[in-house]
Amino acid sequence: MADTGSTVEVTDETFEEMIGGAELAIVDFWAEWCGPCRIVGPIVDELAGEYADKGVVVAKLDVDQSPAVANRFGIRSIPSILFFKDGEHVDTVIGAVPKPHLERKLLEHL
Repeated sequence: MADTGSTVEVTDETFEEMIGGAELAIVDFWAEWCGPCRIVGPIVDELAGEYADKGVVVAKLDVDQSPAVANRFGIRSIPSILFFKDGEHVDTVIGAVPKPHLERKLLEHL
């Protein structure tokens, strides 16, 4: 799953399995109706392709379809990008931010 070079859609049911086996996982919490999410989505997709060979798992979780995980991590604003290292939540970026900002955060935890 980590080597697909693209984002993985996760749900309340598949979330633990996805982050559990990843050294570094990035999860984009988003919703279909969210304008800023449409700005960040393609950036997250680019990072997925660029860092797949480094074992980084990049996933997207629709907060409307999977509210349990969103509630668990206290997601109140979207887009929210959460970083998980060895299954532990280590960082969060909230809002539509430019690619260099997300890439810096990714490299901090890689």
